[in-house]
Amino acid sequence: MAIPLRFSELTDAFQWVSASPDNAAYVDRGSGQIWLVGVWEDEDDPVPDDVGDESLYIEVPGPLDLGLGRRLALRFAQEHAPQLQEQVHHCFARQGAYGRYKDLLHRHGLLQAWYDYEAAAIAQALREWAADNGITLVEGVP
Repeated sequence: MAIPLRFSELTDAFQWVSASPDNAAYVDRGSGQIWLVGVWEDEDDPVPDDVGDESLYIEVPGPLDLGLGRRLALRFAQEHAPQLQEQVHHCFARQGAYGRYKDLLHRHGLLQAWYDYEAAAIAQALREWAADNGITLVEGVP
């Protein structure tokens, strides 16, 4: 049975997971409701005790789970700025990589192109993940 879920809700859950290593999000296999788990949980709507049970919930992936970290940045450089590939590799050699990476792109007028590329990659990866997990994504307001 397919689980209906608004794409915007999945993207919000993905952003929640991406915001902190302490955050997680789960899709209820029965209802499609998303539960956000982390430091800033909603006290008025407590998370079910069994939220980690894989038979009942599907954990929403983070960027690294979907290959959207360093590999995506390197792919962007290869496709859009091959002259910067070596510099991009150096950006990711130590901690604080995304700050250096974005600064490099900004200096070369490519930051908005990166944001657009990243958004499209995230959307595509989430759509594929949803399909692989029996989730039917719907657009707009129900």
